[in-house]
Amino acid sequence: MDEQPGGSGLGFKPHLRAEVVPGEGVYLVSERGVTALRGSGVTALAPLLDGTRSLDRVVAEAKRVIPAHQAEKVVTQLLTAGLLDERAPAAAPTADLAFWELAGIDGVTATRRACGTPVEVVGVGETSRASVAGLTDALLEAGIRVHGRGGDVGTRPGFTLAVCDDYTDPALGALDAAHRESGVPWLLVRFTGEQPWIGPVFQPGEGPCWTCVTDALRRNRPAETYLDRALGRRAFTPPSSLAAGRAAGLHLAALETVKWLAGHRHPGQNAIWRLDTLTLTGRHHPVRRRPQCPACGDPGAVARRVTAPLVLRSRAKAAGDCGDRWLSPEEMLRRYEHLVDPLTGVVKEVRRDRRGPEFLNCFHAGHNPVHAPDGLSSVRAGLRSTSSGKGTTALGARVSALCEAVERHSGFFQGDEPTLRASYREVADRAVHPDAVQLFHPRQFEDRAAWNASHAPAHRVCAPFDETVPLDWTPVWSLTGERHRLLPTSMLYYNAPRTPGSGFCSANSNGAAAGSCVEDAIVQGFLELVERDAVGLWWYNRTRQAGVDLEAFDDPWIRQVRQGHAGVHRELWALDLTSDLGIPVFAAVSRRTDKPAEDISLGFGAHFDPRTALRRALAEVNQMLPPVAEVRADGTGYSCDDPVALAWWQGATVAEQSYLLPSPELPVTVPGSHAPVRRGDLREDVAAIGELVAAHGMELLVLDQTRPDVALPVVKVIVPGLRTFWTRFGPGRLYDVPVRLGRLSAPTRYEDLNPVPLFL
Repeated sequence: MDEQPGGSGLGFKPHLRAEVVPGEGVYLVSERGVTALRGSGVTALAPLLDGTRSLDRVVAEAKRVIPAHQAEKVVTQLLTAGLLDERAPAAAPTADLAFWELAGIDGVTATRRACGTPVEVVGVGETSRASVAGLTDALLEAGIRVHGRGGDVGTRPGFTLAVCDDYTDPALGALDAAHRESGVPWLLVRFTGEQPWIGPVFQPGEGPCWTCVTDALRRNRPAETYLDRALGRRAFTPPSSLAAGRAAGLHLAALETVKWLAGHRHPGQNAIWRLDTLTLTGRHHPVRRRPQCPACGDPGAVARRVTAPLVLRSRAKAAGDCGDRWLSPEEMLRRYEHLVDPLTGVVKEVRRDRRGPEFLNCFHAGHNPVHAPDGLSSVRAGLRSTSSGKGTTALGARVSALCEAVERHSGFFQGDEPTLRASYREVADRAVHPDAVQLFHPRQFEDRAAWNASHAPAHRVCAPFDETVPLDWTPVWSLTGERHRLLPTSMLYYNAPRTPGSGFCSANSNGAAAGSCVEDAIVQGFLELVERDAVGLWWYNRTRQAGVDLEAFDDPWIRQVRQGHAGVHRELWALDLTSDLGIPVFAAVSRRTDKPAEDISLGFGAHFDPRTALRRALAEVNQMLPPVAEVRADGTGYSCDDPVALAWWQGATVAEQSYLLPSPELPVTVPGSHAPVRRGDLREDVAAIGELVAAHGMELLVLDQTRPDVALPVVKVIVPGLRTFWTRFGPGRLYDVPVRLGRLSAPTRYEDLNPVPLFL
């Protein structure tokens, strides 16, 4: 054979090996399988295509077997198919070239890029500084030029590899800022733990920055965040790795660096990749850029959204049994499932509650951020310790849990919300008085210290409002008045900072809702207000309400639920709580029948369509059953240690709490008792809600809490004057409506209100 030591030769690409089977054809063997080539021409040419001959030489040596024009045609076809290339014999190790060809990159070009860019290696953190030497050695072994080694002292690095002890180390913020200014990409890695972390590659001007990443990481480490705050310093995790695991991480980081320099791009480079050294499995955790990020985005995006007039759009409701939503559960999951990730997601997980039978369809979406760790008391497994979902199907319940978790996340104060600092008297012309929303009775302030010491946070009484104390206010949009009003920021956002002496307003979940669109979220938030208002009127006045004929609704799912409760020794019924607002509201009640403690559980639902309202109430009572699903006759087996809930389950009976039973004097509610209201567009629903609220002399307020980086619509709906089901005993509907509806002949006296706070 004639070799061409000084020029390029024509041969099969380095990742292919040609094997000739006489009488059959040529088989190209690679890491990814075998390709068969048929025909006498290719069989004759294959032995000559070994990279040592030019095209002319291949044609000349093959002319003994096939004509020159046929040889040229076969070679052209092989080149077009991407099976051949021309290369210098010593361009790079054959295995390296083969790797890049499999990656879809020209091997010679990739090798030149990877070996031609100086890489800087830095360590952040005491432990990680010791890894710099090992990482440098791994890069050199991979053929990478390391800045500061050899002849690269005076060159400018084109890439940085940073090894740290903790991805949230504040020192990394300065490193990120410097690289965003210089435009140099950098890769963050960590090897101190049992699971090495690699990535993402930070690309200045593209993708997420370090601040975006740490926002996600801190959100999913609530206990560590609390501990850092309590200690006044970072609580470091002790190193927990083996030398072999650290070495694997070092070389994998070097591999990712080589691929980046060579020009290979893949979605995982915008993620944190974790290697489980115990199981040798890995997982990518995507990180997305936050459009409102104060470091790399527009920090004014949220403020502009909140301060702009709320413009409603026409939204046709989805077909099928979707609860009058704009999008189906399937579409909601498709659009927003990416928000779920244990490391970097807005939601850590969505999992089925395995306590009790599957028909309960109860799902949980990680911890409830509203109940952020505040010391040892936070370890209690309360009813609201997780964000939970319910539904008539597993899919619907899963989406419900996801939406509730996003709703809670979006309602947290994040620092970019618009605020105005003033006393109430300074802004009284456009502010809503907090007392009109909180609705505490003056007598509740008198013994609030003793009350608060023995009651759950949702029922605690704040300090009396002082109209002269400056505090932060945030605008909300009045849909009935078509203008902005002001409410205390601390009433609208969880964990909002307070000015000194302004501890008289606190946020809660009342009226907060996520939806498939803003209009959907407004409808759901308002329906929650209607539901809780009706529940409060019933519960604290202890009025007997009409029962509901569940069988008359002729609903297969309702029958399944009734059978399911009977199968676990529970009796199930429903009450009609519909108030003067006219929107159907139901309470579902379930109690144990096979032991002394009745473990009474409740669920509520409201909707324009009575069937949907009833389904929601039954789905919610199902959601509340898991903590008592495994209780034994001896009173053990509760999986909730909330003392208020336990006291109710173990002590409440329908004999003593007779308002839980249907009134024998009222006609039973059947499907025709409430005419279903069906509108085809959610904007029409919102318009009807506005008219209803105005007709009752109230105002419909909406705060758009949608976060740009999440995009799932979230709002908080406020209607001053509507009650909650918490212990808010101020004058108004709580006393007036039961009389107006004929439930009572006279208003209940303050001291005669139900002494049992609703435990949900």
